[in-house]
Amino acid sequence: MTILELDRPKSICIVMLSGIGDAVHVLPVANALRRAWPDVRISWIIQPVPRTLVEGHPAIDELLVYHRRRRGARTWTDFAELGQLLKERNFDLVLALQVYFKAGIITALTSARTKLGFDMARARDLNWLFTNERIPPHPPQHVQEQYLEFVRHLGVDPEPVEWDIHITDREREEQASFFGELDKPVCSVVIGTSNPRKNWTAEGCARVIEELEFVHGLQPVLVGGPSRIERDLADRVLALTKARPIDALGDNLRRLIYILDGSALTVSPDTGPLHISCALETPVVGLYGYTNPKRTGPFRRFYDLVVDGYAEFPGEQYPVSMEYRDGMKRITTDMVLEKVDVALQHYV
Repeated sequence: MTILELDRPKSICIVMLSGIGDAVHVLPVANALRRAWPDVRISWIIQPVPRTLVEGHPAIDELLVYHRRRRGARTWTDFAELGQLLKERNFDLVLALQVYFKAGIITALTSARTKLGFDMARARDLNWLFTNERIPPHPPQHVQEQYLEFVRHLGVDPEPVEWDIHITDREREEQASFFGELDKPVCSVVIGTSNPRKNWTAEGCARVIEELEFVHGLQPVLVGGPSRIERDLADRVLALTKARPIDALGDNLRRLIYILDGSALTVSPDTGPLHISCALETPVVGLYGYTNPKRTGPFRRFYDLVVDGYAEFPGEQYPVSMEYRDGMKRITTDMVLEKVDVALQHYV
C-alpha cells in the first residue's frame, strides 16, 4: 500500500529521538498533520531531553520515551524496553525523520502499514532498509524544509509553518517573576554548546556582553545547558567581562524556554536555543562557522542577523551542504556587534 492509498490515517508515529533543534523542526510537521487530519492520533518516539520541549504540545497525543543508557552493554535492553511500549500499538503511518542506525532499529520495531523515510541517498546508516516508502530525492536544503518534504509527500499543505511551543500558565507566572525583578530589557546570550567546534571564544563573548550592557542598556543573561564544556566557557566569560550578566545556565529546559520567550534579543551559536528563539519570534543573532547557515540557520526569519564565519571569504557563494568548516575563529567581535546593531534597529 502506498502513501497515496493511505487515505486519512488514523494513527501516526514520528521517530525523532534526539536533538532539541531537530525537535523544534519537527513541530511544524506535527502541526500540519493536525490541521489536515484533526482526528488523527499522533505519537512521537523521543528521548528525555527533547521530550521536555515537546511535552504538552497540542498537536501531540502521546510521547513514547526511549531511555538511552551510556553503557553500550545496555543498548539492546533499551530497545527491549521501548519494544514493550510499542508491542500493542499498530500505526497506519510511521515517519522516519531521523537517519542514524539506532533510529532505524526503532523504526523496525514499530508496527505500521507504511513506514515513510528519506530517499536512499539521504537515508544514512542504511536507514532505507527499515522503510517501505520513501520521499523523492531532493538537492540539499534547509533542515526544516527537508522535514516538510514528508508533509508534502502526504498531500498535506505545510503552510503556514507553525511551531506553537507551549508555555504553561505556571511557567508564565515564573516568567513574570523572573523578568519583574529586572529593570532593563534582556538579551539572552547562549554561551556555547556541548560541541566545542561550534563555540565562539570566551574573550569575544565577554566583550559583546559589555557592549550589550554599557552601550545598549540591555541586561545580559547567560543561558545554556549543563555540560561541562558550557559551564567552563561561562566561567571564563564571567571572569573576563566587566559587565554584570545573570548566570542562568543549567538543566531546566522549560526555564530556558520562557527566558528566551521574554527576551528582547538572543545571541547564540548553532544550537537548540537558537531554533527555539526563532520559533518564539525572539530576534536571534546566530554565530555560524562550523555548520552551514543555509542548512541550519534561522528559518524564514532573522537570517539577516546571521554572523557568517562559515564563508571562507566575504561574499562567498557556497552551496547548501552538510560540510563542516573550522570557521568560528573567523568571527570577530565587530562582526557580532554589527548584527546586534541591525537587530536593535529593525526588530527590537
